[in-house]
Amino acid sequence: MSLLSGKKILLGISAGIAAYKTATLVRAFIKAGADVKVVMTPASKDFITPLTLSTLSKNPVHSSFTNPDDDNETWNNHVELGLWADLLIIAPATANTLSKMAHGICDNLLLATYLSAKCPVYFAPAMDLDMYKHPSTLESFRALQSFGNIMIPATSGELASGLVGEGRMAEPEDIVSFIENDILSKSPLHGKKVLITAGPTHEAIDPVRFIGNHSSGKMGFEIAKAAANLGAEVILISGPTHQKLSHSFVTIIPVTSAEEMYNAAHTYFKTVDIAVFAAAVADYKPKIAATEKIKKKEKTLSLELEKTKDILASLGHIKEKQFLVGFALETNNEIENAKGKLKAKNLNLIVLNSLKDKGAGFKSDTNKVTLIDRNETITTFDLKSKEAVAVDILNAIINQLHA
Repeated sequence: MSLLSGKKILLGISAGIAAYKTATLVRAFIKAGADVKVVMTPASKDFITPLTLSTLSKNPVHSSFTNPDDDNETWNNHVELGLWADLLIIAPATANTLSKMAHGICDNLLLATYLSAKCPVYFAPAMDLDMYKHPSTLESFRALQSFGNIMIPATSGELASGLVGEGRMAEPEDIVSFIENDILSKSPLHGKKVLITAGPTHEAIDPVRFIGNHSSGKMGFEIAKAAANLGAEVILISGPTHQKLSHSFVTIIPVTSAEEMYNAAHTYFKTVDIAVFAAAVADYKPKIAATEKIKKKEKTLSLELEKTKDILASLGHIKEKQFLVGFALETNNEIENAKGKLKAKNLNLIVLNSLKDKGAGFKSDTNKVTLIDRNETITTFDLKSKEAVAVDILNAIINQLHA
């Protein structure tokens, strides 16, 4: 999964020969998991057709304020387009378009959209060598960067004129990498290493039976995905689950039992900055697991159980710089029990779930949590998707790290 996954990207195309590369650029954004819309200057349609870009982006392509082919000449709302985008990328950005952007000239839909955009703006210059070096172009670069716009530098090579030098638009794959790296460098968890546990554990009774619980692992996986999207390097220790996650910043360590999770957590804990223990670890396991399948001979079966190792308490005892987060699933005296666990296990933050809250807990796509920090400050959230809850938890961690 790319950092661009789920991003809404608005690609602005101006009239340069490098516009032919935008077909590949759109495909690269789509492959990265982004939703792409395209706005073209009228003259750019001489270099690549709207039909090509519409087919690749799976969205209509806009190049004028109205759609004259429609019976009612519907309006293309530049404000809505600008507000829709998470990122605006103008590529190729010609000397003409750059100058207009720098001076607030608004004579086409792309420029109106640019002036309406509230999101980060990237521009990839493309022009001939003399134009690229001209003082007016250099002034446009300076002005746009002073506005907070981000320049994707042109490269050197053979130009359309036959000259060799600066002015070639960066290649599509390099544009994607540049944007991903820029997002990463500004991400609040960039440079942080995060350990997360997720899912249930299965404690063997015999080779075919086990003691387990109803945890799906979804909450832990959502936290892992959100942490990676915030720039963290994530180690996800997962018990048996059907959850899937493919992200270049996430390494998944599969385990089955509480003992295996204990060993994996201790292996990685000393190297991390943040540890979030969202797994539902079994509290007890059979004292002796049968090596052969237990036959159904008697009306009753007695199992002697023993406590599993307390992963969270053991790590709280040895923690140094780590920010340690635990989960508490309670059915009564929720706040007091959670506060007790926070102190007893030397946590920085505890996430409280109550089974009394409808839509919270296991096997659900939603959750309702209360966060309690070391100062016993209590923050309660409404019922949300587990994806949104993961962001709330990580925002709370980030805020405390910077407090």
